[in-house]
Amino acid sequence: MGSASSSYRVIYLDVDGRIQKVVFSRYCSSSDIKELFCAAVGVPRNTDLSVLDSSGAMVSIDPTMPHNTERSPYRVVPVTGGPLAGKEELFQNVLTQVAEQISRVFRINEMKADVTNRLAMLEKRVELEGMKVVEIEKCRSDIKRLREEIGSQNRIFLEDHKNLSPRRDVPTYPKYYLSQDTIEALRWTTFDAWQWEPNEMLSCLEHMYHDLGLVRDFSINPITLKRWLLCVRDSYRNNPFHNFRHCFCVTQMMYSMIYLCKLQEKLTQLDVLVLMTAAVCHDLDHPGFNNTYQINARTDLAVRYNDISPLENHHCAVAFKIFSQPECNIFSSFPPDAYKQIRQGTITLILATDMARHGEILDSFKEKVDHFDFTDQEHVTCLKMMLIKCCDISNEVRPMEVAEPWVDCLLEEYFTQSDREKAEGLPVAPFMDREKVTKQTAQVGFITFILIPMFETVMKLFPQLEAAMLQPLRESRDRYEDQSDQVQKKNAEL
Repeated sequence: MGSASSSYRVIYLDVDGRIQKVVFSRYCSSSDIKELFCAAVGVPRNTDLSVLDSSGAMVSIDPTMPHNTERSPYRVVPVTGGPLAGKEELFQNVLTQVAEQISRVFRINEMKADVTNRLAMLEKRVELEGMKVVEIEKCRSDIKRLREEIGSQNRIFLEDHKNLSPRRDVPTYPKYYLSQDTIEALRWTTFDAWQWEPNEMLSCLEHMYHDLGLVRDFSINPITLKRWLLCVRDSYRNNPFHNFRHCFCVTQMMYSMIYLCKLQEKLTQLDVLVLMTAAVCHDLDHPGFNNTYQINARTDLAVRYNDISPLENHHCAVAFKIFSQPECNIFSSFPPDAYKQIRQGTITLILATDMARHGEILDSFKEKVDHFDFTDQEHVTCLKMMLIKCCDISNEVRPMEVAEPWVDCLLEEYFTQSDREKAEGLPVAPFMDREKVTKQTAQVGFITFILIPMFETVMKLFPQLEAAMLQPLRESRDRYEDQSDQVQKKNAEL
């Protein structure tokens, strides 16, 4: 009992005078704990929070945060003043300016009407009553003064109107200038995504859609494309591996394969659009724990999708939830039949990334590859499934200095899951157990039995993959085998 209870931590929060009790495992990540706190406070899970103790000091939100009691609860304060708050303030300022200008327009219009009436009366008096010269000159002076007053008010209005902040219906991420070198590098499998910040990656993704002719051919609104990409970025969690940078790498590898294999000469533009869009969306809102955990832990996702590819089904659902927002729907110009085709194609490819289906999909492609027919829709669909699978697990195709950090990120995610599984009494996969697996042995097995056979099969259709992908994979396997031998030798000497 003692060891089991020590695996959990209890934190008490003061939420508007109510005491909320939050319980979490010491194996939870900081982001998991923050989401629990957001739920307790009743704010969106992405809200930034500050946790304060009774003295007003800030407390770090992490698994080691000091426990407290009901008598000394922490106070949780949503952080304001961030980018969104700034936008709201800007929006309010613009609204205020618009209201002031509208009010001024009404005042000027009223003044114009009044002055016009007065001018008409004065001019009529001059014309009909034959007034004295002195009175006529006074009338003319009044008329001149009134006209100058109207001109002055018009000038003030026009100057103020120039200073009015215009409404900007354009996403706010900066548009980075992509040099010609960068544009060329994006088409190669050796591209190093570690060198780029999220906003820069957004600009690169945007460039890919334009460069492939997808924006032009499908009349995609460029502003909608920006909004969609921003929403996609915000829908990826900050996991060690399954994050927005991974999304970018998979999409960039797909972009590379489209050029390397000259797919636009063999597939339709609609196929290319499906390939790119599925790559962008394939891991949306990934929680950092795989399908095995979802099923064994009987999570909401596993229950919702009846243990059938719960994560991949969730990624699809999130993707089309985003597309359901008109401002993010890059397919808004599509007729219903074409949209249905896009939707079905994207779902098929995202579901194909479930590694539990690896053998099934590979065997199906092997049956077709020797007599492949690009006019056969079943053959083409199977090829597209293989392409997204290749891109999804393609890190070892890249140079060692680019690929190896991803192994560390993946193992960190695996070890976090296996620690939680042990704490919750769930089965633990040997390849995820920090006490049983090493980087070298894990990679040798994965490259030898998964990656090389898969890429060799696709290479039958596209021989150009030999130099660009197969050779780097073999070199990576040999390097990890050498490292593994060295480790075993050192252990034997000890």
